[in-house]
Amino acid sequence: MAEVGRAAVRDPSALLPGGFWAAVAVWLERPQVANKRLCGVRLEARRSAALPGTEARGPRPSAEPGREEPAPAGCGSEEGPGPGQRSPEGGSSPRPGAGPEEPQGTEELQDGESERGAAAATPLLAGAPGQPGEGAVPAPDLDSLWDGFSRSLSGDHRELLAFLAGPGPGLQAEAQHELDVALRTVIPKRSWHCPLAAPRREMVARDVLGGTVTFLPLEEDGQGSLKVQMSNVYQIQLRRGREEWFISVLIFCPERWQSDGTVYPKPTWLGRELPARLARWSVASGSSGFKSTLSLLPILKYSHTYQELKDKYKHMVQVWPEVTDPEKFVYEDVAIAAYLLVLWEEERAALGVTAKQSFVDLGCGNGLLAHILSEAGHPGRGVDVRRRKIWDAYGPQTRLEEAAITPSDETLFPDADWLIGNHSDELTPWIPVIAARSSYRCRFFVLPCCFFDFVGRYRRRQSEKTQYREYLDFIREVGSACGFHVEEDCLRIPSTKRVCLLGRSRTYPSAAEAAVDQQRTQYISRRRGCNAGLPAPGPAPAPPRAEAGSVGVDCCPRGPPDSPGALEAGAEGRWLPGFHPRDRAERVRNCTALPREFVDQVVLQVANLLLGGEQLSPGSPRRGSPQTWNRGASLSLAEVAGQLDRETLQRLKRECGGLQTLLRNNHQVFAVLNGRVHFRDWREEKLQEEKQPEAKRRLLSTAFKTRLCWFFSHHPDGCALPAGCCPFAHGPGELRPPPASKRKKQIL
Repeated sequence: MAEVGRAAVRDPSALLPGGFWAAVAVWLERPQVANKRLCGVRLEARRSAALPGTEARGPRPSAEPGREEPAPAGCGSEEGPGPGQRSPEGGSSPRPGAGPEEPQGTEELQDGESERGAAAATPLLAGAPGQPGEGAVPAPDLDSLWDGFSRSLSGDHRELLAFLAGPGPGLQAEAQHELDVALRTVIPKRSWHCPLAAPRREMVARDVLGGTVTFLPLEEDGQGSLKVQMSNVYQIQLRRGREEWFISVLIFCPERWQSDGTVYPKPTWLGRELPARLARWSVASGSSGFKSTLSLLPILKYSHTYQELKDKYKHMVQVWPEVTDPEKFVYEDVAIAAYLLVLWEEERAALGVTAKQSFVDLGCGNGLLAHILSEAGHPGRGVDVRRRKIWDAYGPQTRLEEAAITPSDETLFPDADWLIGNHSDELTPWIPVIAARSSYRCRFFVLPCCFFDFVGRYRRRQSEKTQYREYLDFIREVGSACGFHVEEDCLRIPSTKRVCLLGRSRTYPSAAEAAVDQQRTQYISRRRGCNAGLPAPGPAPAPPRAEAGSVGVDCCPRGPPDSPGALEAGAEGRWLPGFHPRDRAERVRNCTALPREFVDQVVLQVANLLLGGEQLSPGSPRRGSPQTWNRGASLSLAEVAGQLDRETLQRLKRECGGLQTLLRNNHQVFAVLNGRVHFRDWREEKLQEEKQPEAKRRLLSTAFKTRLCWFFSHHPDGCALPAGCCPFAHGPGELRPPPASKRKKQIL
């Protein structure tokens, strides 16, 4: 055996050893946090067990990572991995062209979700809450697996028994080795470099008193029976030195380690990355208020569905006509679609039906999510206040409508099984209400992003929570007040706002619909009172339930339906006066729509301030030389704003980013860094250009000069660069319009 790596743990808050087991739980239940080539883990079973003959103690591991001890005899008798586990060349590395052999980067926890707290939210190896069966190969019987393995420890594999028992005196020197044994399935991602990666099963033996957790990979022998793959057995240990704790990783048979680049990376990665991450997670304080990723789905089925959709729609990135980032929006919608398709498939199986669910995507945006769901056979449509360019590419089978949704009696969807709100902004809190009133069987899925109340922006009320967590709790409260069992899950998408809320069932029988709807009306009315600044003394009444219990809490004051604050439907059946959907034409507020004369005036004013009041005049002759070129001062944005007139400042405040955005838009003239503005010195830009590769320098040298040089026209010293080096035209005679591009029309 050999210690392949260790990491010291500084524990000023005395979180160990408990923090170590919380960190181990992350690696056991969510290894994709560290190894991004994994999709996740399914925990199959658990039991308690004892090691046979625990008086056998193994040698203490080397204090230096990488120093190997003589190989145990058990390694030599290893028959090798089962079919499909060794590389085609017969070696232990992945096949050629498989990409890096070690996991690259991480899938970090997001939205304030602390690494240790994420694991602490669920008990260690506590089965698999929310992980239904995958319908794949039946899970083997853990009792028979462990009993057979335990018998082999007493016979031919006493070296492995010593390895499991630990290196000697540890946390509890004379403690009996009672183990918590679990069976898990590790699910790798399907990708171009590993398209045939199959799930791998492991037994995990946790010795709490001994401070060790051992991973025992399973493989099939020639008769189809599962046995422990000796070559890939490894162990994580927690030990305490004289002054500090340390976490180490040991491999039982390092010379026979079979690295597949996914589930079992190289020993160098296990020794370098894993102990460091466990050490950091062990002392991370705080608890998470978020669910584990994909807690409501079978992970293996989701992984296969996502990869199929990704392969099918990845071409959209190349032909994306919108100004938004194609990689983010395409792959995010693909992931959301994969989630819903698997969720709905599980729902049909549970209900025993075959008809695919119908849907309406409110605020569908680019419409890609509705397009993917429609192509998967689900009848439905998307609705948005503005039409997008990409809509024309989907074809007639995808129904997308340009319309504004105002919550009212006219915007109900009685034929829809599901209402979807994917970053639906001002409609987000209304979607549970619309779903509840559309029909008793209507369900909802929302992925909140921007924080809106029923009317206007959401106002924070609890400073002890993050704004995101508080808003999620508000949407959950809305769903509960509408009579839904609200569930929460965390999606695997490239976004910081990735927590979704679902209402899949009701808390009341259908016969109580009228009474519950009256309570919904009262709840919305009280929310309007909260926005007006009223106190918040008590909980909301619970709607009638089909079983015992209560529904949600309300932070707003109660009042009878006929009170002055009660909700009254408008003349057009509106549920809440004051709600306004966003404008059909989106207003540009990044200073690019301001009049050119106004922008030029502000630029000249700021330039005059940087030059210390030296008057600028268009077309002034060049004075001085590049050596004496006046670079001007560096002023803070506050100093610049203090010198502008009130009318100019008021006009800039109506734009997003104000003065700073305007100055950054004029990047030919100004550089804004850390809240300070100064002239951009193009001599420095040329020095940076010279460091570029030859191909890029050649491309820059042939670029057309399509704009006049501001410094040549306005700076008292002219341009700091000669005409041949400046990327802008020194006079109208140098202007060259770019050639007309012959862009081929892309057909999706």
